[in-house]
Amino acid sequence: MVERKNYFKKIMKNFGTLLLAAILGSIVTIAGYEWLGKKENRGVTISHIDGLPTSQVAYRINEKGEVVPLDFTTVAEKVTKAVVHIRSTQSGNTTADRRSNDPIQQFFFGPDGPIQHGPSVSSGSGVLINGEGYIVTNNHVVQDADIVDVILSDNRSFKAEVIGTDPDTDLAVIKINQKDLPFLSFVNSDNSKVGEWVLAVGNPFNLTSTVTAGIISAKGRNINIINSNNPSRYAQQGGSTAIESFIQTDAAINPGNSGGALVDLEGGLLGINTAIASNTGSYAGYGFAVPSNIVSKVVEDIIAYGMVQRGWLGISVTSVNSDLAKANELDVTEGAYVAGFSKDGKSAAQEAGIQEGDVVIKMDNSEIKSSAALIEFVGRKRPGDKINVTVDRKGKTMVIAVVLKNKEGKVGTVKKEERDAVASLGIDLRDVDPKELKKLDLKSGVEVTALTHGVIEKYTDMREGFIITHVDNAPVSSAKDLTQILNKKKQGDQVILAGVYPDFPREYLYAFRF
Repeated sequence: MVERKNYFKKIMKNFGTLLLAAILGSIVTIAGYEWLGKKENRGVTISHIDGLPTSQVAYRINEKGEVVPLDFTTVAEKVTKAVVHIRSTQSGNTTADRRSNDPIQQFFFGPDGPIQHGPSVSSGSGVLINGEGYIVTNNHVVQDADIVDVILSDNRSFKAEVIGTDPDTDLAVIKINQKDLPFLSFVNSDNSKVGEWVLAVGNPFNLTSTVTAGIISAKGRNINIINSNNPSRYAQQGGSTAIESFIQTDAAINPGNSGGALVDLEGGLLGINTAIASNTGSYAGYGFAVPSNIVSKVVEDIIAYGMVQRGWLGISVTSVNSDLAKANELDVTEGAYVAGFSKDGKSAAQEAGIQEGDVVIKMDNSEIKSSAALIEFVGRKRPGDKINVTVDRKGKTMVIAVVLKNKEGKVGTVKKEERDAVASLGIDLRDVDPKELKKLDLKSGVEVTALTHGVIEKYTDMREGFIITHVDNAPVSSAKDLTQILNKKKQGDQVILAGVYPDFPREYLYAFRF
């Protein structure tokens, strides 16, 4: 009996020990599992909290120095109402149909592939700049268009009139007959800074009212895209007249955004989206906009005068860099190097005393660090404006007062009626020297020095260098004569230009209608 009790006590004691060990083992196992599990899953732990949206967490400093939330929604709603969709239709019923400029057509058929016939439609964007229906867009959106349709953000559609264009900045002004429309106001693009938030608004790929966000990546960019299809234009005046000093942004810009708005976070118009840097034709990280200070000047001129009144220095410039400075023994590494003057002898800069080899470092109170900065500054001026140009001449700083002229070498504005007829033809003219006329056995004539987008290029195959001797049967002795004759023509009138090419003895006739 005693042995049984002792045996029972021994079993209970062993059981208690085993039970305690089991409990302790379980605690250790659970604790180890929890610790190892947390350590192992530490990188993928997901937590959820109730908080404010990002736009209320990120902040910025506005122009008044106030700390405000970084919020795109309010400005996007405001801006999209003032950005329009533009459809341009160009009829193909011309006497000299052109080959397609479509890169896809050229890829499949080459530059000498099939000629396009029938109407072609392109699209872009535009920005309402006042409540009276005036819209700014890119020149390349509406150039050569026979019909321009404008679709507002509320889907209303209107026919637009082209008020004026400026190929040198790739800008155009069109108008619809509507009032009390939403619009954007210009802001000073000089005050914009690299790194500043901006929005690009437009209609890429016909996707209306598209908003993208980014920052200003750089300022004063020159990418040699304006008039790149006609490099000979104004070559006789000492170089291209294109004005490029773009705002560069990483806000996504694609085909169809052309003419759309680049705005700050207050909804102010900073620029007009114009181009992209891409090998494919689609967004690749860089977009470019014409600064608002250039846009406002061009728009004001077109509305007031019917054409841009542009000051003209008459110089060829290039940006100074270390290589140029070393090669020309310059004492500065920034600025605009004066490489030459206009070939027609109508250089305002040369007349004022600026010399080849000078480096322009300041204009009035604006520092000039590149050729693009110089071109932008002068592009905002009008003929007759006086500017103080600071140059570095072999280490010596000089201030030279220059009175700007127009491209004809005159001071003062050019009236629209004086240029309307010739401008619509898309030609630049030069009076031919009597000695040259004698060599060609001609009594009179005026030379076509450049062809731009216009009636002549669209409806004829005239080439540069053509000397116009007669309009219809009336002899032409000067560009002024030609302008006066054409100004008497009415819309729809047929015109016949007769003349010769210096290298071909026979007479050529070019007929077209206004």
